[in-house]
Amino acid sequence: MNVLIGDLLAESADLERLLAPDVLAVPTPAAGWTVRDQITHLAWFDGAAARAVTGPGAFREEVRAELAKGLDTDLLVRERRSMAAEEVLEWFGAARRHLTEVLSSADPEARIPWYGPDMGLVSFTTARLMETWAHGQDVADGLAAGGYDGGREPTDRLRHVAEIGVRALPWSFAVHGRRRPDAAVRVELTLPSGAPWAAGPEGAADVVRGTALDFCLVVTQRRHPADVNLAVSGPVAEEWISIAQAFAGPPGAGRRPGQFT
Repeated sequence: MNVLIGDLLAESADLERLLAPDVLAVPTPAAGWTVRDQITHLAWFDGAAARAVTGPGAFREEVRAELAKGLDTDLLVRERRSMAAEEVLEWFGAARRHLTEVLSSADPEARIPWYGPDMGLVSFTTARLMETWAHGQDVADGLAAGGYDGGREPTDRLRHVAEIGVRALPWSFAVHGRRRPDAAVRVELTLPSGAPWAAGPEGAADVVRGTALDFCLVVTQRRHPADVNLAVSGPVAEEWISIAQAFAGPPGAGRRPGQFT
């Protein structure tokens, strides 16, 4: 957990490096969302994550109520568009600091409720890192398209995103109303440092190979599978990559083919 929280803080700092009050109005690839919306989304769910850890019973009731009326993430960000730019940035920083403090003192054996399946503390923390990286990608893409400096270098922290992407294979099928396949999938990736990373049984008939960056862009739905260089073999692997979703909630809209070419 100490290593994971350190990586979460590093990922947060990498995102915050791109932020300033004058870029919050820049559009991002998520339809209708600006940089401001990406950051308020992260801040809101950081607060929810802290409540899930510190008061799981009350949070379960909160989730039931939210899902019963339909959790509208667009509404959550629209309601905060009147916030001053400096207030948005302060909110995100404070929410992230509070969350990491809560995670650091949490019971390592706890099961944490969320908007999808419950998770262990490690998976839950990994999910926050994945969300930070994914929404950070939206910010970076939006800034680059708007003529700002949106550059960020991929790091080996992507192994966390890849791991939760692999673990979410059953969820990807379930959220699309499809039966979980019986066949296992092997994933073989190269991290930005050049180190290998793999998951799934060796010798599996269904295999996904490529860079960690390309895999993570697909499972977080920040790139269409047609726009990366993953080598996908086997019917189960091909179906999974077409619907892969590393995050909770309903099926994501993903990105259009050719959107970033």
